[in-house]
Amino acid sequence: MITAIVCILYGVCSIALLAYGAQCYILTYLYLKKRNSKLSFQRKVMVYFDTITDESKYPLVVTQLPMYNEKTVAKRIIESVAAMDYPRSKHEIQVLDDSRDETRELVDKTVADLKAKGHKIAVIRRTNRTGFKAGALQYGLKFTNAEFVAIFDADFVPHPDFLKKSICFFIDRPKLGLVQGRWAHLNSKASLITRGQAMGIDGHFMVEQAARSWNGLFMNFNGTAGVFRKEAIESSGGWHHDTLTEDMDLSYRMQLKDWETEYVPDLEVPAELPEDINAFKNQQFRWAKGSIQTALKIIPMLRAKKLSLFKFSQAVLHLTHYTVHPLMLMLAFLTMPVLLFVKVCMHPVLLACVISAMILATSGPASMYMISQHFLGNKVRRKIFIVPVMMLVGTGLAVNNAKAVLEALFHKDSEFLRTPKKGQASKTSYKPLKDVTWIIELFCGLYCLTGLWIFIGFSNALVSPFLILYSAGFLFVGLLSIIHYRKPELISIKLRRQPLAPQE
Repeated sequence: MITAIVCILYGVCSIALLAYGAQCYILTYLYLKKRNSKLSFQRKVMVYFDTITDESKYPLVVTQLPMYNEKTVAKRIIESVAAMDYPRSKHEIQVLDDSRDETRELVDKTVADLKAKGHKIAVIRRTNRTGFKAGALQYGLKFTNAEFVAIFDADFVPHPDFLKKSICFFIDRPKLGLVQGRWAHLNSKASLITRGQAMGIDGHFMVEQAARSWNGLFMNFNGTAGVFRKEAIESSGGWHHDTLTEDMDLSYRMQLKDWETEYVPDLEVPAELPEDINAFKNQQFRWAKGSIQTALKIIPMLRAKKLSLFKFSQAVLHLTHYTVHPLMLMLAFLTMPVLLFVKVCMHPVLLACVISAMILATSGPASMYMISQHFLGNKVRRKIFIVPVMMLVGTGLAVNNAKAVLEALFHKDSEFLRTPKKGQASKTSYKPLKDVTWIIELFCGLYCLTGLWIFIGFSNALVSPFLILYSAGFLFVGLLSIIHYRKPELISIKLRRQPLAPQE
């Protein structure tokens, strides 16, 4: 009976991972299907304000900048937003500052200087951090009558034409509630870790977000580099702070109220990637836990809405994507018992089918990432060498993210973990939250390595590659976590020296 249970669990996990892998092919197809027509349409729309000089034709926009202890990047984001090429009479800036350190003085001085130059800018502070970022965004809405709300996190650096290009899409589209821009990267070449992150983010934004938005599927707001219609926020119930991904929560509730979204890949906004693996793990933990919290909240609403089976299933796969990590962790632990107690004999044809399915499932994400690099204008033959790094980090994160998923499922509360930013400083004084997941990561790596040593051979060719990946991924992330804890100066494994600059 135990053997049967183990085999069933192993089979269920494998099939579920196959489904998530196949999802990459579906999204890639949907992206390629609409790419040319949508980009042509969007590029025509974005020039709407180019010939309009009458400021009365511009709608009133408020740009909200939520921040908490961001002394390394606060001045840069405030000045970047103030430099945007949008009529000052039609542009308000709210610095939603919940800081408790010297960021407050830096913000006050920067805002005072810009106000003296004629900018409509104000600092809005709360007596407490109730709701964290979501609470700050909701609080700021009380102090503006603007029709549209732009939002940027502190580590982003928007281009001067961001507002002019994004607001164009709302003209004559009263049901458009959200325009989302694409994240670009300020420090993608800082280390192998940041290169891997950049490729993953590019795949999400170039392919996944475009495929969802352009084909009438549910798309999430990414928390920054986007513009909302204020009415869409208010009619959907405003910002909630009962999940750690308030952005995904609001955007889904908004679309359930029949508001539309527009994802614009040409609307790029460079941002900083975490160079510390522990900061990256904190960020991923927040995203993983928040996504599952949002899934538990939103899926019942989706069921109550009359949706097509395809649209519903796409939304569920989207909301529950981070379950791939506990599934991977279960497979890693179940592989050795399966090899010990189960003798599998397959007909050559069936074996070929199984191997083909496994290859297709595991190569789905890599294919999507390569396609995104191609359409970003990068040389795929160079970028393909980053895929192994992505696979190692993605596998090694399974412990960290599985913990996040379990906390969400069992409704364990945790605070909003901000991601420390370095800005243009040589290093940041803000440190990521330390935990002991590295111990479990090292244990998992040694466990899988033991299984590989015992069972490696042609008879177990199906699972040997996965044991290699699991052991290498867990050990890589676990050891790197220790190194970054003990010697933060080794965070950036420099490939070449260069200043922070937007990705080409």
